[in-house]
Order: sequence, then structure tokens, then C-alpha cells
Amino acid sequence: MRKSILLLALLAMPLVKAQDFNQLLISGVADAERYANDYLAPVTEAGIYSISNGWYNTADAKPLAGFEISIVGNITGFKNKSDKKTFVLDPNDYENLDFVDNPGVARPVSTGLGEIQGVRVFIEDENGLGREEFDLPAGLAAEDFNFVPSGYIQGSVGLIKGLEVKARFLPKLKFEDSAEIGLFGAGIQYEFTKLLPADKVLPIAISAVIGYTNLSGEYDFTDASGIDGSNQKVEADITTWNFSAVVSTKLPVINFYGGLGYISGKSEADILGEYIVTSGPFQTTYNDPFSVNNDVSGVNANVGFKLKLGFFRINGEYNMAEFNTATLGVNFGFR
Repeated sequence: MRKSILLLALLAMPLVKAQDFNQLLISGVADAERYANDYLAPVTEAGIYSISNGWYNTADAKPLAGFEISIVGNITGFKNKSDKKTFVLDPNDYENLDFVDNPGVARPVSTGLGEIQGVRVFIEDENGLGREEFDLPAGLAAEDFNFVPSGYIQGSVGLIKGLEVKARFLPKLKFEDSAEIGLFGAGIQYEFTKLLPADKVLPIAISAVIGYTNLSGEYDFTDASGIDGSNQKVEADITTWNFSAVVSTKLPVINFYGGLGYISGKSEADILGEYIVTSGPFQTTYNDPFSVNNDVSGVNANVGFKLKLGFFRINGEYNMAEFNTATLGVNFGFR
């Protein structure tokens, strides 16, 4: 359960579960970095799609001084994403890492989203005298997690005709007194139909939306890494952009909306501190050993509804992309 909490908190934490991280560095920093990038890529990709959503719940831009405060939650599922739960590990691409069973032969292993367990690997020196064996880690699905959640508070306010600005944030949250995570973002929406003379009688609205989101955090695992050293931590940063065209109905109580857009994101996680490897055939000291990076982009589309009951509103939508996301918003607004 601990691995799940940390992974959900920072999208990079399976690396630093005590025995996993110790074993990775035993294989050498080059092998550890290669494996970590492949293992975490689907996790960060799911996270990027998750935090990129929820920027709008209508194409009808708010009038001057109109505002809305929202609590937005996202659930990004991967239960049926078998292609994201594994990657092929080819020992020929690694300097030291190999399988105990059928060495030298490539095979699928678990990503941070997967569930394959009990894959035994080994490392040994050039003379075959020093040898270390360990199991590769499984992922979230092995602990009955099949989604990546995200959430934040979002506000929007109308300015000049057709223009609406937005901001979102999640105050710094701490996990287990060693990890913290926070989120902020800004967006803009412009309704083109506000330019038309018949705007008041048109049954639909059409808008363009641009939204930027940043998720950052860190985890200090000096006391839990299982490896000697100091100031051991991971610092992670995820940035995303969402560019969307949106259309919605303009009715008094319930409305429906849909959007077509493009999402682009980047994740970076730096493993920092001093690590003194005292077991295995490659005993040495590493300082700030490696980084894990991933770039993601793709088209997304969504459909949703918004129910307006005076000051209180509620909306729900389903986003279809490389990772599908369900979004629910509870909103409080004026005009």
C-alpha cells in the first residue's frame, strides 16, 4: 500500500521504495536509469492526461464580473490498457542486468501500472565471481489500483466581451511527513459567438480554450532508501498544455458540451543526493545519479453536461484520449 500512496502522490515513487531503489543502483547507474525511464513512462503519461482535463464546462463565456469557483476531480483509468502495463526488457540493451530464467532473452516485465510479479534478475561482475539476484517490482495493478486520480480547485472570471480567464491550484499536501505535492495552472477561454449580432438568440456557443498546468513535488527518502548516503530525495515536475475547441448548448438549466483538443506534456524527475552502494559486484558512490524524463502529446475529445441550479452547478464529462478520464466538477457561481 505504501508504494501506491507515494506513486499516486508524486507519479515517480516506485523508484524509491526501499529495496527497489537499492537494487536498481546495484546494477549500475546506466542500467538503473534505462529501467526507470521505461518503468515510469506510462505512469507519467497517465498523470499528464489526468491533470490536463477539466478546463471548461461550457463554451458560453461568462460576462463581465461573472465568476465560478469549482472543485474538480479526475479519474484516469488504465484497467484495460494492457499495452501500458508492460514493456519489453531486452538484456542486450543493458550493461549488467539479465534474467535468471532464460538469460539474454527479451521478455515483457511490469511497468509502474502493471501487475507482473516474481521476475527474477541478476547482475554479476566480468569474472562471474560476484553475483546479486533480486525481483523486479510490479506496479499499481498488482495492488488492485486501476486508475490515477487528480484534483484541484479552479476559478474563472469573465472580462471583456467573450473573454474569460481561469486559474487552478492545489495547496501543498504532505504524505507520510516526507513527500509533498502541489499544483497550479492558468487558462484563457474566448467565445467567438459573442462577436455575432445574434449572440443572444443563438442556441449554441463556440469557444477556444488554452490551459497550462504544473504539478510539482518532492520526496525525501534518506531514512527509507535501504542504501547508505545523505540528502536522498526525488524532485518531480510535470507541465501540460491543453488546446481545445469547444461547443455547447445555451439553455437555462441543463446544457451539454463537447470539445476537441490537443494535449502536450512533459515530466521530469531528478534523483538527488549521495548513494553509497556497499553490496553487489559494483560497489561505488553516486551523487545525483540520474533523471527520469518523458514527453507526451496527443489528441483528445470529450462530451459532458452541466446542470445549473442558481448559484450551485454540477458538471460531468468523459475525456477520450490515449488514457481516458472521467471528470466531475462541483461549481459555485454568479451569472
